[in-house]
Amino acid sequence: MSFPALVEPADELSIDEVRRYSRHLIIPDVGMTGQKRLKNAKVLVIGAGGLGSPALLYLAAAGVGTIGIAEFDEVDESNLQRQIIHGQSDIGRPKAESARDSILEANPYVNVVVHNERLDNDNVMAIFEGYDLIVDGTDNFATRYMVNDAAYFLKIPYVWGSIYRFDGQASVFAPSLADEAPCYRCLYPEPPPPGMVPSCAEGGVLGVLCASIGSIQVNEAIKLLTGIGDPAIGKLVIYDALELEWRKLKVRKDPNCALCGDNVTVTGLIDYDSFCGAISEEAADAAAGSTISVTQLEHMLKERAEGSRDFVLVDVREPNEYEINQIPGSVLIPKGEFLNGSALEKLPAVDSGTQIVMHCKSGVRSAETLAIVQGAGYADAVHVGGGVVAWVNQVDPSQPTY
Repeated sequence: MSFPALVEPADELSIDEVRRYSRHLIIPDVGMTGQKRLKNAKVLVIGAGGLGSPALLYLAAAGVGTIGIAEFDEVDESNLQRQIIHGQSDIGRPKAESARDSILEANPYVNVVVHNERLDNDNVMAIFEGYDLIVDGTDNFATRYMVNDAAYFLKIPYVWGSIYRFDGQASVFAPSLADEAPCYRCLYPEPPPPGMVPSCAEGGVLGVLCASIGSIQVNEAIKLLTGIGDPAIGKLVIYDALELEWRKLKVRKDPNCALCGDNVTVTGLIDYDSFCGAISEEAADAAAGSTISVTQLEHMLKERAEGSRDFVLVDVREPNEYEINQIPGSVLIPKGEFLNGSALEKLPAVDSGTQIVMHCKSGVRSAETLAIVQGAGYADAVHVGGGVVAWVNQVDPSQPTY
């Protein structure tokens, strides 16, 4: 199904622009009018990370006239495996500024607007206003729901993408363009349980997958802006990079959707962190009063070496993570073994008097497993806040981070 172009054409293209975009101009579906629409378009990209990097570069190369970048983070060395808009010399720089410079190098005819701030309920509506389209490259559920709701209230279509390890998804949410068009909440009415879906920082992502999904997002953006083709409105594109398999599923508007359904309950921006939850209530309760710092752990390890303290330090990460770095004296028992119950057989008996100390990469997974261990009777069990990341940063910087 086709939709009207989101943008009116600009008055003209310069001679230099005609030369630059000539391969677009000779496509009958795009032509001079379509390219003028792109020149007149204003697109906001949320995130200059894995998805944002290819999306920003291809939007710029395509000749989108105004590109906004909403990004508050700084470039880290671990980003460079997939965030191709940044380079070695950009490490430590704000991502939004690094991305701006790369865009202008790729296409000096583009106007870049930098929003170097974290999106939240206080600024999201003001930042979104004035853009024709939003490309969502966020990596967490709280921000995705906020983007969906703000875009809905402002009647701005947006292109969504998601990546994890070898799997990617993409869709277009545009209830303002058609009554039957779904929103993100129609696809995902509720966020997954806390800790169920790891972030890319926890679970990893194949770098080139970002290009696959990011380019799909730009493809959909160009179709929407110029009014060509059949956009992925009401469709979910799923990509399995390992099997090289593409699937396309139909997504229908949910009449019970809290935002766009028949009986609306979400009438304004909500507390998205609370709605999604970083960790489960059980994990939060377990961690309260049972969290130690890495400096406390360092002291405890010295006492254990001297024989004045007895405890087991359990690393609940995956084996491949354990190979990257580790806290000396830890034993590896992945989180999955706690979830299926087999890990309890590997721990000292509850009545042995041996304390259980748990850690992961950042403290999220260890908080979840702490709740399981305390529920099994290990009342004095604790976990390490900040995990191995904090250990490397504060105690042993000779180890690599990831």
